[in-house]
Amino acid sequence: MGWKELATVFLALHFAFMAYVLLGGFLAWKWPKAIWFHLPAIGWGIALIGFGLNCPLTYGQNWARGHAGEAPLTRGFVDTYIEGVLYPERFVHIAQAVLALIVLVSYVGFFVLRRRRARARADAVGVGQKVG
Repeated sequence: MGWKELATVFLALHFAFMAYVLLGGFLAWKWPKAIWFHLPAIGWGIALIGFGLNCPLTYGQNWARGHAGEAPLTRGFVDTYIEGVLYPERFVHIAQAVLALIVLVSYVGFFVLRRRRARARADAVGVGQKVG
């Protein structure tokens, strides 16, 4: 694998991680234990935004780009590939709020489904005890 390809792999991993942060809570609707993998991903995403941290995937991409003879990214991943591409830069805070709302909806849905499933199990046990 060449350095350019490795930089592309880091880029793809970045997009995949961002998609997981955004939509991973919905996976927990089907697979409830997935929430335990999504919580740290959300925490990491919040830390990156809230504290202005640089993602290790950006370092990896820049490292591979450097070995390929390309210039490193002058801005972070989101600033380079998302802002100004998917939405105008002036709407950063609105985009962040919409993304947070999507994650919040996924978590509310997760807890509603979890509660319904627990109630259904309790009802099934209750019916089994009455009959048996």
